[in-house]
Amino acid sequence: MEASVYAKDCPSRQLLDRIGDAWSVLIVASLADGAMRYTQLAHRIPGISPKMLTQTLRALERDGLVTRTVYPVVPPRVDYALTSLGRSLLGLVDALQEWAEKHIADVVEARTAYDARG
Repeated sequence: MEASVYAKDCPSRQLLDRIGDAWSVLIVASLADGAMRYTQLAHRIPGISPKMLTQTLRALERDGLVTRTVYPVVPPRVDYALTSLGRSLLGLVDALQEWAEKHIADVVEARTAYDARG
């Protein structure tokens, strides 16, 4: 079967949904410089709920983009890090972040004009 994000049942569409999700992008970008603990990620990404952070980390781990390492210490320590597959996304994530920050003024202007017409 050839992968196509346009095919309704193709797993590549699910993957595109995952890597295009805002929380996934922010988690991948946050892990660019190395492993982080759950609480570090939560502080780095204000506004993400504990439930959403957990769900997104699990999904990224399931897709092979993030590893979860549990250390047998008290209190428990868990680190999250990008896999080599996850690191391969960094160019795209960096480009998205750069584009968003560069063009936010244009987007705000377009939204304001659109809303004024409504």
